[in-house]
Amino acid sequence: MSTDSDEASTPTDADLLALHVKGDPDAFGEIVRRHRDRLWAVALRTLGDREEAADAVQDALVSAYRAAHTFRGQSAVTTWLHRITVNACLDRARKAASRRTSPVAETERLEQLLEPQESAAVPAERQDLYRQLLGALRTLPEEQRAALVLVDMQGYPVAEAAAILGIPTGTVKSRCARGRARLLPLVTHLRADDGDSRPMSGGRNRAQGTSVPPTTGPNDTGAVKGGGGRA
Repeated sequence: MSTDSDEASTPTDADLLALHVKGDPDAFGEIVRRHRDRLWAVALRTLGDREEAADAVQDALVSAYRAAHTFRGQSAVTTWLHRITVNACLDRARKAASRRTSPVAETERLEQLLEPQESAAVPAERQDLYRQLLGALRTLPEEQRAALVLVDMQGYPVAEAAAILGIPTGTVKSRCARGRARLLPLVTHLRADDGDSRPMSGGRNRAQGTSVPPTTGPNDTGAVKGGGGRA
């Protein structure tokens, strides 16, 4: 059982980053331990490929390790890490956009999108539908996909997603709305085929992350200062 003194002695992410900058050999490793699961989830669902996602997270963590001295505390460390990770994913997505993917490779990538714990959470008879929905997500432009992954799959409020992406909240909402509009015809078709009009969730709820993108917009509001970006 932890005591108040134990909690008080636990360093924050910002404390650990400062210690890392000062030369502590273990501080950055603790930051990675705290955040790697969510960084990995964002990368996997944005890129849809384990190898690409692993490389993107590695690139991001190397960049964060080297750029730690530039962190000024204007956002949370986790927001800063997610921004670097999303940028690494988008860079890889843009480079891969011109490469053609065979149907076999595409099927393998959709299979990879389901983690074991997520497969267990989705009834067996609905797993194929779940894979198709995730595959539909991958048809979106990378900017829309990144916004939907953060807001609808990882459960971030729009304001926090905007801070991660470095764009205004209105741009996040616009990208999410456009992405959902593009997914709506396919999602409606899949639900009709499945004989179930209820939204399907892939394990965790929206507050926790990894729900299949809904077809209605979020209620999140708020303003975050950030650079502009095309919807």
